[in-house]
Amino acid sequence: MFPVVGIIGPRQVGKTTLARQVAATHAQVSWYDLEHPRDLARLSEPGLALEPLRGLVVIDEVQRRPDLFPLLRSLADRPEQPARFLVLGSASPNLLRQGSESLAGRVVFHRLDGLSLHEVGNARLDDLWVRGGFPRSFLAASAAASAEWREAFVASFLERDLPQLGIGVPAPAMRRFWTMLAHYHGQIWNGAELARAFAVSAPTVKRYLETLEATFVVRTLRPWHVNIAKRQVRAPKVYLADTGILHTLLGLADHDDLLGHPKVGASWEGFALHEVLMRLGARSHEAYFWATHAGAELDLLVVRGTRRLGFEVKRTDAPRASRSIRNAIADLHLQRVDIIHAGPQTFPLATDVRAVALSSLEQDLEPLT
Repeated sequence: MFPVVGIIGPRQVGKTTLARQVAATHAQVSWYDLEHPRDLARLSEPGLALEPLRGLVVIDEVQRRPDLFPLLRSLADRPEQPARFLVLGSASPNLLRQGSESLAGRVVFHRLDGLSLHEVGNARLDDLWVRGGFPRSFLAASAAASAEWREAFVASFLERDLPQLGIGVPAPAMRRFWTMLAHYHGQIWNGAELARAFAVSAPTVKRYLETLEATFVVRTLRPWHVNIAKRQVRAPKVYLADTGILHTLLGLADHDDLLGHPKVGASWEGFALHEVLMRLGARSHEAYFWATHAGAELDLLVVRGTRRLGFEVKRTDAPRASRSIRNAIADLHLQRVDIIHAGPQTFPLATDVRAVALSSLEQDLEPLT
């Protein structure tokens, strides 16, 4: 449907592997890896290099050459479209503004996240939670090897990847901020408090947050507002995108360390919410949380068209329909609330409230259509 397709996601998540599988279905493929000096040299005159090509053209790590996007627009607009382009990037279109602006209407972006419960199976649910979804972390031979890989990822991301994007924040400063965010995982963003703790201005910590979000290592969940006579929270919630990286920044090496840590509930909440969104196929602009200053709240609200689905996360095997959930159903006009829990079974709690086992999302939660 589109002459240019972008696969975007964090480093080491599997974008190149997926692209090679796509390329294997095409008879004529040209491949450029912009981390390789040879391929960078081949694109020293990008118009001369790309214009004659036919078939599928793959450009890996395109964030290193955002100046290519205006040329891709020109090549995508050729009448017969002799070539189609698959670009892979480790930064969001918002960060690569040239791409999002110059290719408007010609490109679609597919975000590739880490491994999901659907892919690894329920038998390895705890491993996926503790190690996170990066393939090399999840598939490591031992917990120690997984922890070592994640520590190396954090160092490489801060010392190499961010500077390559032109982000001039010193690596030690960004690591301290990222670690601080790990302790705020699952909480409502308070830029003023973080700025005081970090001894910088509020705009500076907001810029740091936007940088980590644009490179796919942090997620924010926007607040939902309705016209009701209640004071509602208007700041986003902040989550680290991968629980394995969260645990590395918290200094947690294995499952036992995690179970004894105060952030175990917040970690499980972020993990479960991510699995719900993956199962639903919900896009980022369809996902919200809701909270009032009086204490009513909903962990996740998914809105598509006229449908409104609510989700609460409880790390227990005996969830119940609380008064807060009943308030959310009434105030937000929800079709249903599912309480995602750690037990083994799914069962009804009320006419419009279910307890859904995280391990049975595949069977008990239908994707959005």
